[in-house]
Amino acid sequence: MAKSTSLLLLLSLLFFTTTAMAAATTKRSADTTFIKTSCKSTTYPALCVQSLSTYASTIQKSPRQLALTALSVSLTRAQSTKSYVTKLKKFKNLKHREVEAIADCLEEMGDTVDRLSKSVQELKHMGQAKGQDFLWHMSNVETWVSAALTDENTCVDGFAGKALNGKIKDSIKAQVVNVAQVTSNALALINKFAATH
Repeated sequence: MAKSTSLLLLLSLLFFTTTAMAAATTKRSADTTFIKTSCKSTTYPALCVQSLSTYASTIQKSPRQLALTALSVSLTRAQSTKSYVTKLKKFKNLKHREVEAIADCLEEMGDTVDRLSKSVQELKHMGQAKGQDFLWHMSNVETWVSAALTDENTCVDGFAGKALNGKIKDSIKAQVVNVAQVTSNALALINKFAATH
């Protein structure tokens, strides 16, 4: 009798666990579908999906949370790139022109981090703003993110020309271009969110 009760209890537990896992998988799939659909409006949709899918359970189906998460991803990558460029600045045997380009890029990345930080804070604290108040907050975010994107492009432009060709240019460019692409995607998702209000 005790064995059959234990077996029944074990089977019931297994059934409920399996059902709960299936429900969670279905919900995650729906959340990921929302991200995939939203990312179609960005310039780099594959990167958009790749960089945001791991946050599907946080984003769920919220356009605001999607925009905020995209901004946060962009900020994290910008901070990482700024640290990377800072380390490169300490390399020995850099050409004079490389030193200048790295210094300029570091300044641009610092501005990018500041603008993206302000954008994240603005979007977080706007709450349930409506009407003109909503438009004012969104205008701030759109302006700052656009300026951050310009900063990133200016950094890359600083390495133009054959004189700077080499590993330093290639490594910085790869990092900054990635930041610019996720920032571009974030701006597209912010614009999409703004258009829904």
